Amino acid sequence: MQYTHEHLAIQKTLKRYIDEHINPYVDEWEDAEIFPAHQVFKGLGDLGLLGLTKPEAFGGAGLDYSYAMAMAETLGHIHCGGIPMAIGVQTDMCTPALARFGSDELRAQFLAPAIRGDMVGCIGVSEPGAGSDVAAIKTYARKDGADYVISGQKMWITNSFQADWMCLLVNTSEPPSGVSAHKNKSLVIVPMRESGRLVKGIEMAQKIKKIGMHSSDTGLIYFDEVRVPQRYLLGQEGAGFTMQMMQFQEERLWAAASCLQSLSNCIEWTVAWAQERQLFGSTLADQQWVQFKLVEMKTELESLRALTYQACERYVAGDDVTEWASMAKLKAGRLNRTIPDGCLQFWGGMGFTWENKVSRMYRDGRLGSIGGGADEVMMGILAKIMGVAKRAVKA
Repeated sequence: MQYTHEHLAIQKTLKRYIDEHINPYVDEWEDAEIFPAHQVFKGLGDLGLLGLTKPEAFGGAGLDYSYAMAMAETLGHIHCGGIPMAIGVQTDMCTPALARFGSDELRAQFLAPAIRGDMVGCIGVSEPGAGSDVAAIKTYARKDGADYVISGQKMWITNSFQADWMCLLVNTSEPPSGVSAHKNKSLVIVPMRESGRLVKGIEMAQKIKKIGMHSSDTGLIYFDEVRVPQRYLLGQEGAGFTMQMMQFQEERLWAAASCLQSLSNCIEWTVAWAQERQLFGSTLADQQWVQFKLVEMKTELESLRALTYQACERYVAGDDVTEWASMAKLKAGRLNRTIPDGCLQFWGGMGFTWENKVSRMYRDGRLGSIGGGADEVMMGILAKIMGVAKRAVKA
């Protein structure tokens, strides 16, 4: 995959916005443990950056997925992990199924404002008892007249304290005996706020305090008899699990692309530090061990870039990239742990300070092996595709 002039122009525009409107405030937003999502998203929406791959009829640019990858990579210029993740939720996690399977009414009501940056979205899959095991979700929607009445809870929800709507994975029936628990799940768009207030029955039960990703608001949400029109269903009832697995492919590609620039920055910052840091009569960079470790890190990073670009190329061509996206996500999660950790070691005591940029990457990057499918889930998928496990599945 090669970036064209058009890809590079989008990256230049986004980087300018980051430098002017995000990075100067990152430290403040990290301390506050939240950032002004509506303000930031509106700026991105005004630049046409929130709907690069979405239908033109609803305000998108109608471009192929390589443009989303170019944007995800550029988000790595942001000096924290929480804000890029929040933007990625809007562009690549809560909107793909809405754009692909939503009715024109739903797309006009929720997708178009999300593309403009007038609405903030979130994705509701994980629960206190169902993270990696998506089929284990308990949140239920019973039918009452023309409505769904939803009860349950969702956890680890990015953007939840500011979101205007949620793309919710929910059980819409009891699975018949002997039928897979995958077949009773649906995706439903749930309005979260009306006139700035939470919809009746929705409770923000807890803002979760995390070891990293501080500027991203993450919540535990309760749903108590929340009424939603049945016409807010995406696609067919019972097809939600399949649609969510499709959304996961873009989420996992995004996760891999979004760390390429940030990990490159981490290495470059460490090289500059090592060339200045005096140690035993020479610089840290003069130590062969340091040189070799930094070379290994750079080589691993460029291997991830090649894998991610290849996965994107296949996705744009219309191939099933479950295997490629899972490998890229697995490798990205691992490098998000090992590269900041290795770099931090070379910063010594300075790396152990809270304000250090590598220290922040060390904290933020740990989520990469958990969120969006843990490393072990990725390996399980790959083992089945390879035929190592007993049965082959698509996920």
